[in-house]
Amino acid sequence: MILPVINLAVRFKVTDAEKFPRAGAFVMAPNHFSEIDPVLMGVLSWKLGRAPRFMAKASVFQIPGIGWLLHKSGQIPVQRGGSVRGSEPVKAARRLVERGQMVVVYPEGSLTRDPGMWPMRGKTGAVRIALEQGIPIVPVAHWGAQEIMPRYSKRLRLFPRKTVLVKIGDPIDLGRFRGRNLDPATLNEATTLVMAAITQLLEDLRGETAPAKRWNPVEHDQKETGRFEA
Repeated sequence: MILPVINLAVRFKVTDAEKFPRAGAFVMAPNHFSEIDPVLMGVLSWKLGRAPRFMAKASVFQIPGIGWLLHKSGQIPVQRGGSVRGSEPVKAARRLVERGQMVVVYPEGSLTRDPGMWPMRGKTGAVRIALEQGIPIVPVAHWGAQEIMPRYSKRLRLFPRKTVLVKIGDPIDLGRFRGRNLDPATLNEATTLVMAAITQLLEDLRGETAPAKRWNPVEHDQKETGRFEA
């Protein structure tokens, strides 16, 4: 049901679609600034030939319509602002990897707090899965979802038809981290690489330069989860 609606409401313009893995397990790591992101990235993945599975913030599953769709399609809710360590989502990811499926993990763990909607500081769930499972992590940036569902809005603006720009990046080389103890320092270093790659892709899409310092909610007295004032 969702595909015909999105096809009518959204036009995807994808750059470097050939970089999207057509087979095998991998982590897809997109930026996150609208609660409709999981739906759009799911449709995009389907159009590129893959059935996506998501690790998405649990609160998204409470949104009428979107939540039903995510549950029915086998997506994975993540509690505690994107934390996956030692939790059921990690076990679920392992099962998906064993089946050669892709899993989508938002490294930011929540909608970005950055006032300009640039990627904020990352959390370590995406790189932990990639390193623990020995699979690639592919950065993806998109722009345009805010025209369909503004950040923290519950209202969809499906018409007139919107264009969503997408750029697929090269798999991030995590070779230097493999075999190392996955302590916080290692995971944070690897996450920094992922966030830098996503930000570069978004700069290309927007034709703008991101702030030199990545937004960190803690430094701005913002909560890690829930709504905030931009």
